[in-house]
Amino acid sequence: MATRLDKARLEASPISAVDLFCGAGGLTHGLLRAGISVEAGIDLDPAAEHAYTRNNAGAAFHKWDVSQKNSRSIKKLFREGKYKLLAGCAPCQPFSNLTNGIKKHRAWDLLDYFGRFVRGVEPDLVTMENVPELERRGASVLEEFRSTLERRGYKIACKVVQCADYGAPQTRRRLVLLASKLGPIEIPDGTFRPSRWRTVRNAIGDLPGVDAGGQDPKDPLHTAAQLSPMNLKRVKATPLDGGSHADWPKSLMLACHLRETGERYRSIYGRMWWDKPAPTMTTLCNGIGNGRFGHPEQDRAITLREAAIIQTFPREYEFWPADQRLPTKAVARMIGNAVPPRLAHALGRALLDHVRQYDASK
Repeated sequence: MATRLDKARLEASPISAVDLFCGAGGLTHGLLRAGISVEAGIDLDPAAEHAYTRNNAGAAFHKWDVSQKNSRSIKKLFREGKYKLLAGCAPCQPFSNLTNGIKKHRAWDLLDYFGRFVRGVEPDLVTMENVPELERRGASVLEEFRSTLERRGYKIACKVVQCADYGAPQTRRRLVLLASKLGPIEIPDGTFRPSRWRTVRNAIGDLPGVDAGGQDPKDPLHTAAQLSPMNLKRVKATPLDGGSHADWPKSLMLACHLRETGERYRSIYGRMWWDKPAPTMTTLCNGIGNGRFGHPEQDRAITLREAAIIQTFPREYEFWPADQRLPTKAVARMIGNAVPPRLAHALGRALLDHVRQYDASK
């Protein structure tokens, strides 16, 4: 079922947005929920089109390579008479701690393209989200992006936020930037304190149980990855609710666990805790060997639906046509790369408040 949005409210929105690198639509969906009219999403991945258009009515999907587009192509997507918001989350693989060996990557250029479109479109507002490591590993790229904004008169707010503070049931830290030509702007603080953070139990505790390799007949996305006989033994040997490979007998250990550097792999094959937030959802979050992505009590990795809910996508968010074979890797990538809609909603509300205050001051 498609997610319902208030069309009349969006029609009256003072802000018109375009979402660069939109993926499955996490950023777009949060902005729409906040009351910002998103006209289009742009992404090179054709697999993202169904999820984006199915759940974000009114926003068009453009399968464009931004390196092949000029600013006129972007500029004409905005609605006339509205404040223009250029939004996006440039792919973060080259900056992440998970890619320590990467010196250069095509995605390094994508933030530069974002800056080029800022220069060409001259939007009133900009929002950008990325991994915190961008400040350190991609400092020169981030600094150039900020300089582009400053030279054009934008006021900038930039800081690392904890998504759990905004209602996401996961400990996901992200770098957020807001910029405005209208005047000083602030990134809103989250309203959830650590003692009130949403937990795995809050998020997915009521979902139907499934076995490894099994599927909920009512929801194709609630499907658990198949496990080999050895990995099933490992999962069954992992204590419920937060257990890890440290609890296994040596006969089940992997070679990497037995080395002195094994501490680096502490979370692999681990179970999440019911009453804590989940770890950061990655593009491999449905695999038990890729991190602490084991279900707290069922002998399996979390399903794609569980990962999407932990990312704060609505439960009815449709990532793939129900009558087509589910491309598990592609959907996992879309989920792991997404901006959590709850975070996007908070940023959208802040941008709307900013514009209304500016209009009132005039």
